Amino acid sequence: MTRSRDVADTQDNLGGAVAPYVAGKNKIINGDFGIWQRGTTVSPVSSYGYTADRWQAFSYGTSTTTVSRQTFTPASAPVAGYEGQYFARINSTNNQVVFENIIEDVRTITPTQSFTVSFWARSQTAGNNLTLTFVQNFGTGGSANVNTAILTSQALTTGWVKYSATFTSPSVSGKTIGANSRCDFSFLHPVNNYLELWGVQVEAGSVATPFATATGTIQGELAAAQRYYWRNQSTTGFVVGDYYTSTRFFGAYKFPTTMRIAPSFAASGTTIATGYSNGSGRATTNIITGDISQDFGLVEFVTAAATAGHGGHVVCSTGSSYLEWSAEL
Repeated sequence: MTRSRDVADTQDNLGGAVAPYVAGKNKIINGDFGIWQRGTTVSPVSSYGYTADRWQAFSYGTSTTTVSRQTFTPASAPVAGYEGQYFARINSTNNQVVFENIIEDVRTITPTQSFTVSFWARSQTAGNNLTLTFVQNFGTGGSANVNTAILTSQALTTGWVKYSATFTSPSVSGKTIGANSRCDFSFLHPVNNYLELWGVQVEAGSVATPFATATGTIQGELAAAQRYYWRNQSTTGFVVGDYYTSTRFFGAYKFPTTMRIAPSFAASGTTIATGYSNGSGRATTNIITGDISQDFGLVEFVTAAATAGHGGHVVCSTGSSYLEWSAEL
């Protein structure tokens, strides 16, 4: 059954037109910019780096780019029927900036089929041109990238406008698909002006239907993002463990969702500490990763002296401290 027939049947059953809010319709995770695990302002971005979840920015030349979460005034989101909360502002200081969404597996945007991209955008200065490109990245050891222009030199205004375009995903016949293949939807915006985006959607077919998130729920969208990245920076305590020596504390982490691959681990901040069951917290002097799978991570903390055999929990003593696991493409 086609989507148009499915929607028509639904309209008949309900006695009126309905928006096709179907989970899985939108291939873009975090198209409404509701999830910012790395912080609500990421700056500077002077090379490829993740910002809002699933969104990566790149600046040409010597420019730096700041990507920040902006908040809609209630009832001011640019489309009726969807009360958007946040949008993204991408601001470059000197050169052009690329802002792109990364989709796992080059086959996700089904080859040889038609897809429609839609989004709401505005620019700091009227007349700035926006370019949108679809990139098939065949991964490590795979064939060369294939680029498809979707929009070329689309003039923007200072007010919210919905843009859409339909393209056909190129065939993968004869291509070699390597590890970590992906699809990128890349926006290119000019210098010294900010671009603002909201409601980015990629769907099968030739019609831009009303915006919906990839999963249709807040918790589903967060879980979809955390397949690729998870950051924990609780200042009230998380993850229990124990001291197996007087200065070595083990904490075992259960990830909130199964990650794409066994992730890499990193920590930031010198004030990560372990709360101690028989006294005050112990400052962490070193962090060592242990076994990591797609579901669990074991971390060893070297701390000030405690008593072997006692339990405890991990605390990020300031809001700038964090532990993170990345399974990004």
